[in-house]
Amino acid sequence: MSQVEMIALFVVMTILALVPSTSVALVVARSSTAGFLNGCAVAAGIVVGDLVFVLLAVLGMAVLAEAMGSIFLILKYLAGAYLIWFGIGLLRSKPLSLVAASGRSASTLSASFFSGLILTLGDVKAIFFYASLFPAFVDLATINTLDIAIIVVLTIVAVGGVKLGYAYSAMRVASFARGFKAERAVKGVAGGFMVGAGAYLIAKP
Repeated sequence: MSQVEMIALFVVMTILALVPSTSVALVVARSSTAGFLNGCAVAAGIVVGDLVFVLLAVLGMAVLAEAMGSIFLILKYLAGAYLIWFGIGLLRSKPLSLVAASGRSASTLSASFFSGLILTLGDVKAIFFYASLFPAFVDLATINTLDIAIIVVLTIVAVGGVKLGYAYSAMRVASFARGFKAERAVKGVAGGFMVGAGAYLIAKP
């Protein structure tokens, strides 16, 4: 991976992590009702779940690229179209209410961690998203161990950093994230990046 590709991938993953979602709501809820450490535990669970999908997507797409050769181009175009569709969906989506879940559940760190992990792993479509995203930034036909290690680090820093930021500023960020204009702005930027990534993937030789 080149430095430009690493930076672009990091920016996209960071912006997507910022988009108000059920995972953000869970981090905010646990941090504001059970304490910052529980918010951190939820964030850790989310990151672990994302890493599972990231590795499955990267390794799986790399195997397909090697096995299918030129036929893989069809999948690349489909992946680009999916990213554009996903981006347009973000641009057109309505604000998501981030009403914090009840804080009556067990406030143990392990419960918070597994709640984040289960929530993430339950979103099976995430693997299809990652499988579509990475071909825009990584040459899957020549991917190596270093590239995979870089992607893992980028995922931890981007996703984990954003979720920890939500946990640290739980009350203030929860209010911000529920704001219509703020949420529209975040989704607008994320959607634009996704459309751009999809178009780049389709045009990429």
